[in-house]
Amino acid sequence: MDPSDIPEVKVVPPGGGESVGIPGFGAVFKLHSRDNGARVAIVEHPFAVGTITMPHRHTREDEHSIVLDGEIGFRSDAEEVVLGPGGYITKPRGQMHAMWNAGTVPGRIIEVIAPGGFESYFRELSELFTSVKPPPGTSLRDTTEFGELAARYGLTYGTPDWLDDVVTRYGLRHPRATAD
Repeated sequence: MDPSDIPEVKVVPPGGGESVGIPGFGAVFKLHSRDNGARVAIVEHPFAVGTITMPHRHTREDEHSIVLDGEIGFRSDAEEVVLGPGGYITKPRGQMHAMWNAGTVPGRIIEVIAPGGFESYFRELSELFTSVKPPPGTSLRDTTEFGELAARYGLTYGTPDWLDDVVTRYGLRHPRATAD
């Protein structure tokens, strides 16, 4: 290995990392892929009670999640599980998946994304939430800007047949109804 390919030591103290806001679901950058040749990124996601991510499919990366706090539900195609602290799941690229706070207290996960690069999506999404005002009666997800952002990152959103059932069973705010 060429010495210039060896990443530098990176230290993020407890509670450290740059944060961006996304309604109900934030992002705290712990390890940027730019610091390790795009091999991996690590992002911490806090989950507010009642929050579910919009179901989506990655075409370029796999995500590996570790629950830190609370109870987090995961659905990836036909597989569904709720995990507590220390629980781990892999969500392979190509599978429609969503994550939600399945409990009554705020939750938190670490997301290991490989290869890296996708972590920048969260920053750009946060910027869209503050800069784009969708027309009345629509959400950010209905805008051209949102579609362009998703396409740039090889991401597709969908409404799988299991979504309404998960929302009802866990008393979640439907992702289409989330205030953008």
